[in-house]
Amino acid sequence: MRCPYCGSQDSQVKDSRPAEDGGAIRRRRVCPDCGGRFTTFERVQLRELVVVKKSGRRVAFDRDKLARSIQVALRKRPVDPDRVERLISGIVRQLESTGEAELASDHIGLLVMEALRGLDDVAYVRFASVYRDFREARDFTAVIGELAKSGGDPADVAGTPVPKDVSSRPPGQRDAPTRPTTSSATEPETDDHA
Repeated sequence: MRCPYCGSQDSQVKDSRPAEDGGAIRRRRVCPDCGGRFTTFERVQLRELVVVKKSGRRVAFDRDKLARSIQVALRKRPVDPDRVERLISGIVRQLESTGEAELASDHIGLLVMEALRGLDDVAYVRFASVYRDFREARDFTAVIGELAKSGGDPADVAGTPVPKDVSSRPPGQRDAPTRPTTSSATEPETDDHA
């Protein structure tokens, strides 16, 4: 295995152990030339998968790209990394077990959405907003409404209850701004969006 630091073609395995519920082997390596240490993963791949994009272009399936898109949706969410890894491995297993060598990107997106829906509502809405190409606020309202109908709590997603009459408003119309209420205890204001 080539060293990612110096490019040397030789590295030594210092430690190997099962990972991802036995679906992979984690190897800790060291480069004898520069002393750099790095980790590699060895996974079983049942077949070469090809993703057919909406444009018709075909690209090799990239597990890391799938993992990155899921990590973006889960950014700053309180989800155990082991659960995320199991979710990714489960999606990959589903894709490999279809028996198809070529998979539509839409099919992969639907599998990810369904998996995120069971894991974290906020991540589901984030992923759906990109996957479904949301253009306006009512698109978010519709997805949050879907979650509410399926037993999810829209307040868990948005942080506040969804107004009942949002969908009946003309586009661009909003509620009048309200002043925040104050309490007797003073709490420092924080910006959690940074």
